[in-house]
Amino acid sequence: MKDYYTILGLEKGAPKDEVKKAFRKMAAKYHPDKKTGDEEKYKEITEAYAVLSDDKKKAEYDTYGHAFSNSGGGGAGGFNWQDFQGAQGGFGGQGFEFDINDIFQNFGFGGGGQQVQRGRDVSIDINLKFEEAIFGVTRKLLITKNNTCVHCDGTGAKKGTEMSSCTTCGGNGKVRETRQSIMGSFTTVRECHVCNGTGNVPKERCGHCAGAGIARTEEEISIKVPAGISNGEVIRMTGRGEAVSNGQPGDLYIKVHVEAHKSIRRDGSTLTIALPIKLTDALLGATYTVTTLDGNVDIKIPAGIAHGELIRIKEKGVPGDRGRGDFMVKISIETPKKLSKQATKLVEQLREEGI
Repeated sequence: MKDYYTILGLEKGAPKDEVKKAFRKMAAKYHPDKKTGDEEKYKEITEAYAVLSDDKKKAEYDTYGHAFSNSGGGGAGGFNWQDFQGAQGGFGGQGFEFDINDIFQNFGFGGGGQQVQRGRDVSIDINLKFEEAIFGVTRKLLITKNNTCVHCDGTGAKKGTEMSSCTTCGGNGKVRETRQSIMGSFTTVRECHVCNGTGNVPKERCGHCAGAGIARTEEEISIKVPAGISNGEVIRMTGRGEAVSNGQPGDLYIKVHVEAHKSIRRDGSTLTIALPIKLTDALLGATYTVTTLDGNVDIKIPAGIAHGELIRIKEKGVPGDRGRGDFMVKISIETPKKLSKQATKLVEQLREEGI
């Protein structure tokens, strides 16, 4: 059995203003169009709001409790999600009117009862060489998407033309629609699609975008890839997604794919390379040249070094906020597969000495 107050996180008998505030907060989180959306949870909180926001139904629910929810509560009728979904939230057997912008103003569309449209996000993938990911790079890409029309600056009007009041909405930017459902009549208030909520339309539309203010064009975007980025990371460029008329543009997401290096491996801020050395150099010591991403570096191999030991080259690793990491050289001692007669005798002598 459902407890509508608990669903909305409220104490029993909470006033309507608290009910509305709680619904807005939870709807903004669980709306199916949001990244954190949960359709079943959204249906549940919407059902609770349908009852607790209506004076009559709330009074009946407060009196009969769960019996109202399960049996209809004295003729109030059970909740029908499909009716609510089609109505965008209209309730009340006696007729009810609400502004859809008021309910959903916290869905990332701005406040003050004015719905702010948002353009679609754009996702792309780029491939980087290993060195580019370590040191960073700037890439320029051509992306085809909806952009603000450069000929009318997004107004949809031909340059120099006058604006007139929209006849569809009477200049107020909103239109009302009344519908009937089994739950009664309801009226929704929506943004006018003709003037996009501005209340004005141009007397002569822009010929390049047909008055939409938006045109699908190519845009060159400069992407600055930060040093030390890892494979699979995503760069977000706010406002560089698709534009929308009379609204805010979406974001651009760039997923990075880093090519593997032929010999160097990365572990966080540390770079590691395997260095094969001769057995005699491992026993007696030697000097080897190692190729790092910064160029060649000479390192000394100490006598008696063991297989798998690491030699550190400071500050030749991955750049970061706290400076650069280290470049590690992993020693790999090569054991000869065949020995000459003289070499065999020398090794036998070493064995006799217990080496």
